[in-house]
Amino acid sequence: MASPQPKIKSKVRCVDGEVGEVVHVIADPLSLDVSHIVVRANGTERQVPVSAIGAVRGESVELTCNAAQFSGFPELKRQDYVSSKEVEIPHLENRIHVEPGELLVPFPELEKNCARRSFFAGFINVIGALIALPLVWPVLRYIMKPMYVPYDNHWIKIGNISKIKTEDIGVQYIFKKSFKDSVLQREEEKNHWVVKASPETLKKIYTHGDIPFYDEKGAVIWINNQTVPYVAFSGKCPHLGCGYKWRSHKTRGQVFLCPCHLSIYDASGAVLDGPAPRPLDVLPIQISPSGDIEVIDVEYKAGKKEQVRIA
Repeated sequence: MASPQPKIKSKVRCVDGEVGEVVHVIADPLSLDVSHIVVRANGTERQVPVSAIGAVRGESVELTCNAAQFSGFPELKRQDYVSSKEVEIPHLENRIHVEPGELLVPFPELEKNCARRSFFAGFINVIGALIALPLVWPVLRYIMKPMYVPYDNHWIKIGNISKIKTEDIGVQYIFKKSFKDSVLQREEEKNHWVVKASPETLKKIYTHGDIPFYDEKGAVIWINNQTVPYVAFSGKCPHLGCGYKWRSHKTRGQVFLCPCHLSIYDASGAVLDGPAPRPLDVLPIQISPSGDIEVIDVEYKAGKKEQVRIA
């Protein structure tokens, strides 16, 4: 006849008095027998081998040791075990009559070594990547090259000043620009605005004197001379990069108006109204003897109070 099994919440007594109660039962997954009971005493859970059990009588478990010897049993390391809810062992529940979750079995050794196996798997992946790098690097370099090329500082002809008839009036120039992205040569239609500024407007634009422009290394590539009346503005609104137009305003007269969020600028590019964080961006400009307008297609990050060049 099989020996009585310890029950969960059974009182546990040593030879010199009660010490706690049973909170878990640990089973051997191979023999399907109880190997230990877990006793909670004074807030600590200790593993007690079944060999230390003298008798099981109803709701009481009697140990063959005293309280001092009981305190020498090891504390439960819960991370070393899984419950019967987490692992399926055939016929285990039929042999040991406790509720799922109260029955613990040792954590599988192979799973304990998971971190080690993960390390070796990662190590193998790194070695594989190093072996493949000489093969894929030329492709990656070709794809990523446009991300790291210097700013495009070449001059682009966008039109002729003969199109401009009046001072302080915005005139749009539409042009096509060729550029190369990851792998393809593309052509994009862009636009900038040019104003023939009156002396008063020039003073507002060149408040701090001539305007210098810089490359990605901080070297000066061009200086707009404040004596030149023609001023080119980027076709992108500094707020969010939208396109804007030259329009008549019922109270402010003729202005640059961005319809997206209603930023308004005067002929000098100064902000009159709306959420724009800075004036219109002035571009490097030069006028040939025949009146051709050339600009450097500088781009600045939208939404910033200060100019941050991005192209």
